[in-house]
Amino acid sequence: MAKMRIQMTQKSWRIEEAFPRFVKTQAARGVTDKTILTYNRHFHALSYHLDMTKTFDELTKDDLDSMLVSLRKSGVSPNTISSYARVFRTFLKWCRGEGYTDLSLPNIQDKETVKGSYADEELIALLKKPAKDCEFRNWVIVNFLINSGCRAGTIRSIQNRDVSLTDKRVIYRHTKTGKLQSVPLCSQMVKILSEYMVIRGGAPEDYLFCTVYGEMMSENALACAIKKYNHRRGVSRTSIHLFRHTFARKYLVDCGGDAFMLQKLLGHSTLAMTKHYCAIYDTDLTDSYDNLSPLADNVQ
Repeated sequence: MAKMRIQMTQKSWRIEEAFPRFVKTQAARGVTDKTILTYNRHFHALSYHLDMTKTFDELTKDDLDSMLVSLRKSGVSPNTISSYARVFRTFLKWCRGEGYTDLSLPNIQDKETVKGSYADEELIALLKKPAKDCEFRNWVIVNFLINSGCRAGTIRSIQNRDVSLTDKRVIYRHTKTGKLQSVPLCSQMVKILSEYMVIRGGAPEDYLFCTVYGEMMSENALACAIKKYNHRRGVSRTSIHLFRHTFARKYLVDCGGDAFMLQKLLGHSTLAMTKHYCAIYDTDLTDSYDNLSPLADNVQ
């Protein structure tokens, strides 16, 4: 009877009242500040498509369906809708566990788009070693992004001690998941980092890529540095995250890598997350299938 009274009380809460509690519990579980910020931004965006002043008693499945319909009609991209839905689905799952509601967000059937990658001619321009010393750090960063596929937040937090040139590895903590990951370095990247770290110097706890004052680069500082670097090379696109997509495509398609290995390298928990990083076209399949077909080694 007491449990029923608690559940009835909780179901009388408004959605907008429960969400801060959800955020607080997620933060207590160790969810990163950046993810918490994403939760709050997505919730705010969804408030234009769902009345968050409704109580859970008033909330219906039709309300959730109408929210998704409203998102599609507003012109929001399929990928953004999927991102919003993941956050709200996580929220509702927590709500069910707390006794606020029995509802869940239905799976969406939108065809999600796959982001592109830097073209080969762009990469040739970006990877050409600079003559100017002032561009050297950014050239190393670009090489590292293409070698590792790591996120912008991750590369900013790497310290000198995280790099093992002997083992050809970098160990860093994912800014999105908080998990530690060991990422291999190719021989060329080891050579580049060896040269850079001699010039860089510093203590083991110093940031590998830092400002002129030796401090961690801010998100904006890194974005501006890459923007200027790319523009000087004649590359109009300046997205740092595009390097992550480029790594995925180069590894999986051009280099014939394994999808499960790519999932691990990108730090994804599921292959479903990894697939959005791989723009695979019909021409890719045709060009590579002679080598991938089971009959490839059985030529008559």
